[in-house]
Amino acid sequence: MGFLADLKTKAKLIKRQSMVLYFAVRDPRTPIGVKLLAGAIVAYALSPIDLIPDFIPILGYLDEIILLPLAIAFALRLLPERVLHDAKVQAESALSRPKNYKAAAIIVLIWIALAVLMTFWLVKVFS
Repeated sequence: MGFLADLKTKAKLIKRQSMVLYFAVRDPRTPIGVKLLAGAIVAYALSPIDLIPDFIPILGYLDEIILLPLAIAFALRLLPERVLHDAKVQAESALSRPKNYKAAAIIVLIWIALAVLMTFWLVKVFS
């Protein structure tokens, strides 16, 4: 049970740090280069699409276990102290609110619609 508890704790930490980056990206005091990097990391962290598909044994979880935490830690180190502090406060506040499952469903539907449109486009182009 200890191993699963550790994984759950680390997953919560990654979620919290992703939220900190999200709020830092929206802060006008964040340098543009850091905004671009952090924005890409947050988009990847929240995206249901993986760089390495999870069905590939061992390597499938490489991005979630190693690459994503390293990228998040790197981006957090680039943030100005005051921005980091304010983003942490905003993230804690956001994480303490109730979850919005309707918004999550809308995001998933948008991804599905984009995948369907991309498929139709690819079929048209390569037919």
